[in-house]
Amino acid sequence: MRRVNEAVREVVSSALTSGTLQDPPIGFVTVTGVETSPDLRHAVVFVSVFGGETERADTLEALTESRADLQHEIALHLRMKNTPKLRFEYDDSVDRGMRITELINTETLDTEAFDTETFDVGTVDTEDGDD
Repeated sequence: MRRVNEAVREVVSSALTSGTLQDPPIGFVTVTGVETSPDLRHAVVFVSVFGGETERADTLEALTESRADLQHEIALHLRMKNTPKLRFEYDDSVDRGMRITELINTETLDTEAFDTETFDVGTVDTEDGDD
């Protein structure tokens, strides 16, 4: 199943980057994964979209409108008994990863600020005073 998922992901990614789908225009999108059903009749294509909520919604709508063309590309490039019906879902793992990185960087900056502060604890006399 993993090989089928990867093959479908490659075909969809290639079709999106080759520029064969121009109507409707699709924004900057990355196919992050594909999960096919056990009978290979359906596939969920996970995508991440560069931009805000509006770009995300527009891109998902454009992908849905281009579904037939993408399914045709899959039928041309992969020898499968059935061509899966595609459904597109936004993959928020990239957003979550960026948020985690942001939190780590913030924590690192806070720690560095703490480490570089100078604390005046006075001077310590290390001599015995027996001079």
